[in-house]
Amino acid sequence: MIALGIVVALVIIVLGWVIMAYNRLVALRTQVANGWSQIDVQLKRRYDLIPNLVESVKGYMGHEQDTLRQVIEARNKAAATNAGPAVGAATAATIAAEGALTASLGKMFALAEAYPDLKANQSVQQLMEELSSTENKIGFARQYYNDTATALNTAVQSFPGNLIAGQFGFQNAELWRVAETERAAVETAPKVSLR
Repeated sequence: MIALGIVVALVIIVLGWVIMAYNRLVALRTQVANGWSQIDVQLKRRYDLIPNLVESVKGYMGHEQDTLRQVIEARNKAAATNAGPAVGAATAATIAAEGALTASLGKMFALAEAYPDLKANQSVQQLMEELSSTENKIGFARQYYNDTATALNTAVQSFPGNLIAGQFGFQNAELWRVAETERAAVETAPKVSLR
């Protein structure tokens, strides 16, 4: 009778541990999805601001039409590839497209510094401030997402949680890294043409 009691107690302990480990993984996966959603909200705000900003600066930056076209193309590509709370290739494509958009926006901002009339225009300045504020919010949202994704990845890869993760199909979340296009944009100064 004592042996049966010990076996039942062990089964209850193991079952309780499985339930707790599973619920922890579910909570972490939900936090990752929430983190991605926060990024998504700010990205959509950025997508809405960009066309207005490009239209506002078009008259001032007549010689920089190629840069403005690149910004709009990067914005459209980023909006089309925004994958939502996905894992793997779709997330990587979104991150790469957002990196290209960030790089083209950085180039446009740098070029805008060469146009005094543009810097003096209140509506352009307001749009640039809103976009800059949105970029900061995106940065904070990315940090939160990466923190929760790291916690999920640690739980999925660590023993004995990896046993539960493997059985129930939990996967690692893609971390949001600086894309090569963003890194290249920061490292190279834009050329200003005033032809």
